[in-house]
Amino acid sequence: MAGFKWAGAGFRAALVSILSIPLAPAAALAATASDLPVLDGAALSALWGIPFVGMLLSLALMPLLATQFWHHHYGKVALFWALAFLLPFTAQYGASATVHEVVHTGLLEYLPFIILLYALFTVSGGILVTGNLRGSPLVNTALLTLGTVLASFIGTTGASMVLIRPLLRANDNRRYNVHTVIFFIFLVSNIGGSLTPLGDPPLFLGFLKGVNFFWTTTHLLPDMLVVSALLLFAFFLMDSFFHAREKSMPPLPDPTPDTDGIGLRGMQNLPILAGIIGAILLSALWKPGIVFEIFGTRVELQWIVRDVLLLLLALLSLAITPKLIRERNGFDWEPIIEVAKLFAAIFLTIIPVIAILRAGTNGAFSPLAELVTAPDGSPVNVWYFWLTGALSSFLDNAPTYLVFFNLAGGDPHALMGPLAVTLQAISAGAVFMGAMTYIGNAPNFMVLSIARSRGVKMPSFFGYMGWSILFLLPCFALITWMSFL
Repeated sequence: MAGFKWAGAGFRAALVSILSIPLAPAAALAATASDLPVLDGAALSALWGIPFVGMLLSLALMPLLATQFWHHHYGKVALFWALAFLLPFTAQYGASATVHEVVHTGLLEYLPFIILLYALFTVSGGILVTGNLRGSPLVNTALLTLGTVLASFIGTTGASMVLIRPLLRANDNRRYNVHTVIFFIFLVSNIGGSLTPLGDPPLFLGFLKGVNFFWTTTHLLPDMLVVSALLLFAFFLMDSFFHAREKSMPPLPDPTPDTDGIGLRGMQNLPILAGIIGAILLSALWKPGIVFEIFGTRVELQWIVRDVLLLLLALLSLAITPKLIRERNGFDWEPIIEVAKLFAAIFLTIIPVIAILRAGTNGAFSPLAELVTAPDGSPVNVWYFWLTGALSSFLDNAPTYLVFFNLAGGDPHALMGPLAVTLQAISAGAVFMGAMTYIGNAPNFMVLSIARSRGVKMPSFFGYMGWSILFLLPCFALITWMSFL
């Protein structure tokens, strides 16, 4: 995804005006939680969901249908939809309620989300895999397996950026290499990130909502192993077929001759990655009981310590990693800037949507609530899995996870307890089915762009979906039968 320059002075001025709301006179805004009105989702019209839907549809369609416009103006599009929520909301509910909702979402969800992505993006960008291997079926399968494992520990974005270039170098003298990149997107950019909150943004949002760090490890591991094993086996058979076919053809020149192995530079970043994991675990295990209240939002000390540690670790990585390593990795700040700007609008516009979903059958989205709820009031886990997955295929999987998390009640204790299968269905749907299209998860588009720049003739949007329908849907049908019926 491209086009990451900050928008013009008008964008900056508008952004400053929004961010300056919390600096308004204390007499108007210095409210405690008990003073502030509770947003009643049952009283909200479905029209409040228009900015959120508009933002997600813009993200899904405009990069494909209006590429140049999106390239230069996506920041303005995000600002438009943010204001489409903020201005009417302020007019109806007042400045105090608006500031409370914005600060609550910003401090408890958006900032921790962006800080973690920034830290993983920065540290993984300082790790360079050097050398070249011959892209045999065994080597390619081993690289995909390694990436699948790494994705849960350095994130799907981190694992994708570390390993996609070595994989492309290993196969740059092969005629048939499209399938290798497609399965890389399936496994490394999506399914591999299902075991920890570090792996994929939806799971980290669940962690911020109160889901235990290792909950996904224990509950999604069987599904992840089954899907990964099936895909790796299918890839090995397909790659073996193409590799044997190429042997009967004249060899192509190799732009990067093979070496005896691969090397790793930037190893000083490995302890920093361990530090990131430690900071996340610290915030889950350390409960000092110290709480700060900011415009009605309770912020616990351990959360602040976690985010500060993540920022310091990212800065440490920048300081101790040679600039050449990042240059050879093709590292730049554009992707994280884009994510920060787009998700600012997404997290704002989703505020009324979450409130309506919390109202359940009493809210404007009651048909959706009724679809995933049985007559006896129990959740229909099959629908939670497939609806979360279907939306995650075409919209971003992080806000989609939030939508269904709240539709299921939004109580992490209940969702980890008697509703554990429901949370498993939501989590698996969001993470796994982000692989169905190029736009389901941010690393998909990044890998696509890198592969095309290296001369790989990647399929079109719908061509890629042909691959995903053929290979992924049978796997998802199997785990539906295994886990959700």
